Amino acid sequence: MTTATPAPTTVTLDDYKPLFSEENTWCAGCGDFGILAALQQALVQLEIAPHRVMVVSGIGCGSKLPDYIHCNGWQTLHGRSLPAAQGFRLVQHDMTVLAVTGDGDGLGEGGNHWLHAMRRNVNFTHLVENNQTYGLTKGQASPTSGAGYISSTTPDGNVEFAINPISIALAAGATFVARGFSGNVKPLRNLIAQAIEHPGYAIIDILQPCVTWNRVEYTYKWFKERVYDLADEHDPADKTEAFRRSLEWGDRIPTGVFYREERNTMDSQTTAIQMEPNRPVALRDLPVSKDQFEALKAKLT
Repeated sequence: MTTATPAPTTVTLDDYKPLFSEENTWCAGCGDFGILAALQQALVQLEIAPHRVMVVSGIGCGSKLPDYIHCNGWQTLHGRSLPAAQGFRLVQHDMTVLAVTGDGDGLGEGGNHWLHAMRRNVNFTHLVENNQTYGLTKGQASPTSGAGYISSTTPDGNVEFAINPISIALAAGATFVARGFSGNVKPLRNLIAQAIEHPGYAIIDILQPCVTWNRVEYTYKWFKERVYDLADEHDPADKTEAFRRSLEWGDRIPTGVFYREERNTMDSQTTAIQMEPNRPVALRDLPVSKDQFEALKAKLT
């Protein structure tokens, strides 16, 4: 008797379309549309089914992304998506975990969490939707806003120094550091796919125009005239050169993979995971009796 081999399951873009007709509240032309399309295409390219994906976000325009994609989603507090993403990955290490933050949400309010996520090297992907402004709260200056940026909080022009996410990530120990542009969806798709496959913390700083609040300089036209692909000019194993490239901004803006290295992840060094690597912690029985659990719970209430 011959047993038929089941046909492989094919993942399509339709699988990632929301089940409900959620009204999309992004502004027409927002760079978040390109990021959403690139993420969906990357997951399909890697043939990862929606039920195997968790997208964690904070608060902000781009943090609405879990509402517009059919997979597991978790919208956390402002600036708190990275610890939530790490915690989820450590107890459910067989799933693909992504954190989606804005530049203000992830690098401002969540800046402390960001630094420690990079040194821990938990295996998840961090997409930074960098539009150089606080878009949801009406265009205030963010950590990545350029000098002279006029907003309700900087009516005379921004005088603060803009942080450089790429340079900081390199210095803080991130093992996969990249930059993309929401106006170039195909290259961004490929970057996201590489980041997901990377064993460890992976960050992609995604440049995106804010068509409502940041329309003077950082437009689609402005970026398209300046961005270039590092692939033909740079070896991502060269960290010193990656630092040099990270400082380029102006007439030429590099995109692509700045740096990549393999280093032990927190997942691979966590005893609870390695005791039963094929069984996620979240799916195991509690190693305590019911009476012990109730006693512990009573102490916490």
